[in-house]
Amino acid sequence: MISLIPISDANPTKRFPIFTIGLIALNVLAFFLLEPGQPSFGGTVESGEYFVREAPIPCQFEDECPATAPGTDVPIPDRTLTSFLMSILFSTFLHADILHIGFNMLFLWVFGNNVEDYLGPVKYVLFYLAGGIAAAFAHIFTNLGSDVPAVGASGAVAAVLGAYIVLYPRARVNVLVPIIIIWTVLQLSAFIVLGLWFVGQFLLPQPGVAWQAHVGGFIFGVIGIFLLGGRPHKPQPIWQPEWRY
Repeated sequence: MISLIPISDANPTKRFPIFTIGLIALNVLAFFLLEPGQPSFGGTVESGEYFVREAPIPCQFEDECPATAPGTDVPIPDRTLTSFLMSILFSTFLHADILHIGFNMLFLWVFGNNVEDYLGPVKYVLFYLAGGIAAAFAHIFTNLGSDVPAVGASGAVAAVLGAYIVLYPRARVNVLVPIIIIWTVLQLSAFIVLGLWFVGQFLLPQPGVAWQAHVGGFIFGVIGIFLLGGRPHKPQPIWQPEWRY
């Protein structure tokens, strides 16, 4: 939901979020260095052809794709199960345009540091990647006939959001909200912010957005963090120096 944009949370961490920053850096590097024709706001022909060659396409799972991608002469490659899984992992670092990567990385920055703080670096990265795979299959199994490549970190980020709502439902999140024509900042609980985001996937699906991947990733995050022992934490207040007179 672009109309409710989280920009920070009042939930400090004990450790520097080096792996969250590393994941953001890898996504940004992939966007600018690997994808041809970027950056743009609406994608490019070159990047679309690149996605056909490198990203997973749902119809590949049952080997029922057309010979070429729709509207192009770019052949859709055949994939083994191993190469299909590798393309899923690779595609979690690819994005369609500058807005796509911008919002994904913003959500990862706001919510990922606390999940990393709870899980620790290694478990956090494995959790993130597993969430991306689970989200991709949620999209693939609900769109088996699709010949459109699936790209983006949204599913992996959604898994982080699912973990966050379990761990820190009462944490305060600063969000940008439009009121008539003016944007203002409100502070809401993570349960409200992420709950609205999740419900919005069903009520306000956007054309071209793999909302099933968002839902699948979020559910994976909720269940996965619970199985790893995650339970609601009382948010720690941000320390502020005492005023002396």
